[in-house]
Parts: sequence; structure tokens; C-alpha cells
Amino acid sequence: MSGPALVWFREDLRIADNPALTHAVETGAPVLCLYLFDEESPEVRPLGGAARWFLHGSLAELSESLARIGGELLILRGAARDVIPRVAAETKAAHVVWNRRYGAEREIDADVKRTLKEAGVEARSCKARLLYEPGEVTTKTGGLYRVFTPYKNATLHYDPPPAPLPAPNRVEKGAWTAALRGAAVRLADLDLEPSAPDWASGLRETWTRGEGGARARLEAFLDGALSGYVGSRNRPDLETTSMLSAHLRFGDLSPRQIVHAALHARDAGRIPPEDYDMLRSELGWRDFSHQLLYAEPDMARTNLTKSFDAFPWREDASALAAWQRGRTGYPFVDAGMRQLWRTGFMHNRVRMVVASFLVKHLLVDWRHGEDWFWDTLCDADPANNSASWQWVAGSGADASPYYRIFNPVAQGEKFDPKGDYVRRWVPELADVPATFVHKPWEAPRNVLERAGVTLGETYPLPVVAHDEGRRRALDALARMKQAAA
Repeated sequence: MSGPALVWFREDLRIADNPALTHAVETGAPVLCLYLFDEESPEVRPLGGAARWFLHGSLAELSESLARIGGELLILRGAARDVIPRVAAETKAAHVVWNRRYGAEREIDADVKRTLKEAGVEARSCKARLLYEPGEVTTKTGGLYRVFTPYKNATLHYDPPPAPLPAPNRVEKGAWTAALRGAAVRLADLDLEPSAPDWASGLRETWTRGEGGARARLEAFLDGALSGYVGSRNRPDLETTSMLSAHLRFGDLSPRQIVHAALHARDAGRIPPEDYDMLRSELGWRDFSHQLLYAEPDMARTNLTKSFDAFPWREDASALAAWQRGRTGYPFVDAGMRQLWRTGFMHNRVRMVVASFLVKHLLVDWRHGEDWFWDTLCDADPANNSASWQWVAGSGADASPYYRIFNPVAQGEKFDPKGDYVRRWVPELADVPATFVHKPWEAPRNVLERAGVTLGETYPLPVVAHDEGRRRALDALARMKQAAA
């Protein structure tokens, strides 16, 4: 009798549309399910606080889901290069299977695969995280795209991703050795959730972690905000986003589950074709970001456009702290930063505005912003987070031009026209009329008095005037170009 099949879970914490789990079941061998918490491998970036919190809930539900179909999830800690081959040897596994990663971690996976094959173990990696993997969508010369729009257009000529795989009805549970059971850790022992202090109450109000929560969120999106998505997706004052990003980050849900559900909704007439196309485009940016990460695994630290190595960033701890705390004096920016701190999420339009404000108005290195998002976003993803920050900074492969400087007042007035988003997250401005809610420093004194606002006391004055920030940013760009010449 052959040995068991070991499934190594990572960023695919679901049982439906999980190719690795499906393959393990189809071998006919008993199945061992393992999650390895690896903060020891140098290629693995430790998760930030909000992402750790989300991971706990997704792992808890995965464990329950596997138990319902006869399986069991074992949790270990350690470096994958050491632990996975050792587990395979101790359990006499005939198969080890996992779903692929695309950053520096793929070096770990390649080493593990090589070690397993040398030991005579079948080692297989599967596609589960993206619609199109790096190298599947290529230029006419066979290279990787470096600009998003041509990449997106090229995907229109590719076959749609295959239909999602159903969850296995039953898993024949394999036997863990006594030594491995002794080495296993309880989920609570990973200390993923905060306790003293417990800062996650806002996250718990916002998210239902795990595969079931992801499915419910997708259904709500299909029944609601996806219809009209093209016209409303930039409005943070409305409930227009899918709120699927963190579920995608940890694999509670796969992108092809989203695409096929939306495709069925389109074909049934529940949503207009243009809204389906926009959703595909958003998922396309996610794939494109992973392709950039594949080409540049150190993208969170390294400028993709090398001329930005000469950019004259300012070291300004007080400005960075004002931005982090939502105390810049620009209500639209401050609302976004406070939403992030409270919920572990920020609307995408607002992400662009707050990022632009940090790197252009304040001239603070984009890597400080990327680090803050990494720690505070539930959906902090090594590809999307760094690619998006570099896009805003102007240093990315397909970047917003550096001279494109978002006006935080104009952005607020356009995308939060009544000020409802600001009033929700900046309650000290709740009674400021819409005319001035995005620029309270222009309000007459009697208007501020009626609203109970004293600028510089109850709400800060702007840390920098928009015109001054814009001029300073353009001057810095000119100095960078001169230095790089």
C-alpha cells in the first residue's frame, strides 16, 4: 500500500476550488492536511498585525471544514525547507502537494520539491491563486508585460479560466505519527490575535473570516453593488466595494470562483456586461501585480524604476505620524487612515489619495507607507501592496506619472460629494456643512463655531498647503531627474 498524500496549505485556506486538496483526494491515498507557520525562512515576510488576525479566523474555519468531511488540520511551526521533507519522511508520504506562490517564497518551494523528489516522493504544485500565472500571458516576443493596459487587453484573447472545482465530499484521513502530534501547536498558540490590548474590535465588526464568510460576501456583492459597479466603484461614501480582498489574500475564495459567479450573474441578466468587465479588470490588476512580483521579488523594497533611487525623500517623523493617525488636516485623507486603523480596510480610491499625499505632498518615502499598510491592512498582499504603492509613487513598472498629484480636496468633493464618508470616520467634523467639510479651513468662523470645530484644537490645520506640497513635489522630481542624468 502506498503512503499518504500530504497537502501543504499556505494562502489557499479553503476546501472548494483547491487543486492541491483535490489532487490529494484523487490519488486514493489517505490525506494529511498541514499548515506550516513559517516565520523562519528568510524569504518569508512576517505578516502584519491585521493580517495575522485575519489568518487566525481563516485557519479556524479551514480546520472545521476539513473536520466536516473527515479530514484534520495539523499546525506546525518552522522553516519549510526543514519541516516539509521531515514530515514527508516521518509519515512515509508518497505524495506532497501544494498551491503555488509567486514571490521570493518560490525559492523555498523549489528547494522543497527538489529534496522530496530526490527522496522518491511525488511533489506537485498546482495553480490556484491567480486567473493567469506569470508566463501565461506574454508579449508577442514571449516576454512579460510591464504595462497593465496591454496586459489586460491581451487576456481578452485567452480562454476564460476553467470552472472552479467542487469541494471534496469526503477525505480519508491519514495517520500522524506520535512525534508529529507532539510537535503540533494549537491555533491559539500562534498568538495571531491581539489580547492586551485587544485592538481588533473594529476588524471583528467588519469581517467574517474564512470560506463561509467569503461566500456570503461574494453573494452579497453579486446581489448588490456589482450592478452599477462601473459608475459607483470610486465612491467611498457608498457601499460599492466587494470587500473580497482579504478573502483573496488568504485564499478563503479563489479568483476563478469570483469570475464564474459573476459570469453566471451576467449571463442571467443580473448584472450589466460592463460591470462584469470592470470586475475582471480589477482581478487582472491583481494578476499583473503578481507578475511584477515574480520578476522582482524584492518589489516591496526596490524601486522598479531605478532613477527613483536618486529621489530626495524627506525624513519627517512628525509628518509620517500625522498621516498614520489620520491627523493631516485634510479630511478625505484622515477619513481613509482612520477607516484603515479601525477596520483593516480602506476603499481603493482613498488608498490612491492617501498614498499620493504621503509620497508627494509630504515627500515621505513610499516604503514607509507600504510598511504601514502591510501592518494595518487585512488584505496586505506582497504583490498588490507593493505594486500599488510603486504605481502611486511613480517608481513602478506601470506607474502613475510622478507629476500627477492628487488634490485631496478635489478628490473628496468629487467622490464624497456630501461628505458622508468624512463624517463617518472624522466625527469631529460631523456638523460641518458639505460646502466646507473637505476644506474646513475655508469655512467662516461662525460656521465652524456652530459645528463645534476649533481648527488647531478639535481638528488639525493642514500639515502642508496643497499648492506648497505640489510645488515641493515637482521640485523634488526635477532634482531627481538632474541627479539621474
